[in-house]
Amino acid sequence: MRALVTRPREDAAGLMAALTARGIEPLLEPLLRIALAPDGREALAGALPGAQAVLFTSANGARAFATSSVRRDLPAFAVGDATARAARDAGFARVESAGGDVHALAVLVAQRLKPEAGPLVHAAASAVAGDLGSDLARAGFVVRRVRLYDAVAATSLGAESHAALAADVIDYAIFFSPRTAETFVTLTHAAGVGDRTAAISAVVLSPAVAAALRPLNWRRIEIATAPNETALLDALDRAVAARGGNRRE
Repeated sequence: MRALVTRPREDAAGLMAALTARGIEPLLEPLLRIALAPDGREALAGALPGAQAVLFTSANGARAFATSSVRRDLPAFAVGDATARAARDAGFARVESAGGDVHALAVLVAQRLKPEAGPLVHAAASAVAGDLGSDLARAGFVVRRVRLYDAVAATSLGAESHAALAADVIDYAIFFSPRTAETFVTLTHAAGVGDRTAAISAVVLSPAVAAALRPLNWRRIEIATAPNETALLDALDRAVAARGGNRRE
C-alpha cells in the first residue's frame, strides 16, 4: 500500500512515521512551501510590547515565531496538540492546547485570560482559517495579528508523484487543508492525471477539505471526526478497513 502525503515538508515527519508503522509506504508531495515573511522580525518586535500571551494556529506559526524573536517568556496558546508540541520545541515553557479549531482556541483563551491584562499576539500566515480575531474581539480582547510566514502553493507535481499517479500505484491521498486540496485538483488536471484518482481513497481533516476535492472522482473520501492528526489517522484506518487492507480489488 502507498499513500501520497501532501503536507509541507516541515510538518510531515510524524505522519510519515505513522504511515510506515501501519505498513503503508509514504510518498511525500509537499503542495505548500513555507516561506518566512521578510519583515516578520520587525513586525513581531513592534507587536510584542505589552502583550499578555501569544497565539499559534499552526506549528509553522510557532516555528516562524522562534526564528523571528528570542522572546519565550509569554504564555502560548495553541490551536491543537501538534501546534502545542511545536511551541514547546521552540522553547515556550507555558503552553496550552485547545485540542481543536480556532473557535476552540478562542474559547480557551477567553477562559484563561482577561482582556484588560493586555493584547494578544497571533503569529500567523497571510491567509488564515477561521476568524480568531473576531471571535476574541467579541470577548473584549485586542488581537495583534502578525504575518510571519506564507504558505506558497506548488506550481507543478513532482516527477515521482506524477509517475505514481499515472501508473495507478497510489492507494491513499492525505489532505489537511482546503488550499492543499485545491492545489492538488489544479495540478493533477494540468498534469493530465486528474482522472487517476478514481481508485484512490482520500483521507481529509474536515468537510471543507473534502468539498475542495469534489471536482475529482475518488474511490471514497474519509473525513476525520475532529480537526487533528490523531483523528485523521483514525480516518485512514477506516479507509484501509473499508478496502480490506488491500491495494486494489
